[in-house]
Amino acid sequence: MSATARLLGRRWAGRGSPALIGLGTVAVLLLAWELAPRVGLVSRVTVPTPTDTLRGFVQLVSGGYWLGHLRSTLIAVLAAFVLGSTAGFTLGTVLGISPFVRRVITPYVIALQALPKVVLAPLLIGWLGFGTPSKIAVATAICFFPVWVNTMVGLSLPGADEFRLMASLRASRWRVFRMLQLPSALPMVLVGLKHALLLAFTGVLVAEILAGSAGGLGQLAESFAYQLLMPLAFAVVTLVILIAVALVTLVDRLEHRIVFWTRPEGADER
Repeated sequence: MSATARLLGRRWAGRGSPALIGLGTVAVLLLAWELAPRVGLVSRVTVPTPTDTLRGFVQLVSGGYWLGHLRSTLIAVLAAFVLGSTAGFTLGTVLGISPFVRRVITPYVIALQALPKVVLAPLLIGWLGFGTPSKIAVATAICFFPVWVNTMVGLSLPGADEFRLMASLRASRWRVFRMLQLPSALPMVLVGLKHALLLAFTGVLVAEILAGSAGGLGQLAESFAYQLLMPLAFAVVTLVILIAVALVTLVDRLEHRIVFWTRPEGADER
């Protein structure tokens, strides 16, 4: 076998092995899930099999009524993600470049974050009503924190020597931020954005379940569960998972394009 063939074989094995292991793990979990209700380990009424869930998914999609709930959830998630991420990045930037402001404001922000959002959600729903504004407010409060923390910490990553180098070049505060601090913080900011996106989904779904009449996929899943239409409820949960995975994968792709310098040397582009 030639050296080129051996090299290609090693590359294929390196790429294929994790994928095969992942697919195998998923297959084993699905098989266990399929068998558990059938052999009586769990009730099939409350825990439908994957085939039951698939039939429920087909029924859900063919019905068409889920589109309005999907639209309501996605609008709220997008609005909360934009508002929470913008607020988190803005405050994180201010606190990251100003140690004095950081010492003054950080305790109050941490105290607000320590407040359980499950307690905050009914208050926001009571103040803003059962519609979209309350869902957006709950999700915004939840997804704000990871962007704020990651931005603030990321802007503090450059060392004293790097700041002294910029000072020796007579760089302005804006240039120091743009050329030194922001590139150092970007990887952490993008990680915070991925977490914020998942938390925005969580916040919206929690608000939809608590509000009851606000519409959305959370309210739809709760309605199916109350009626013991568990295949449909599991189908809604599966739909939420698929959407969340797709959006996080998109952000992950953008991360590898934007902060390309963080990839290991010689790594292939995705």
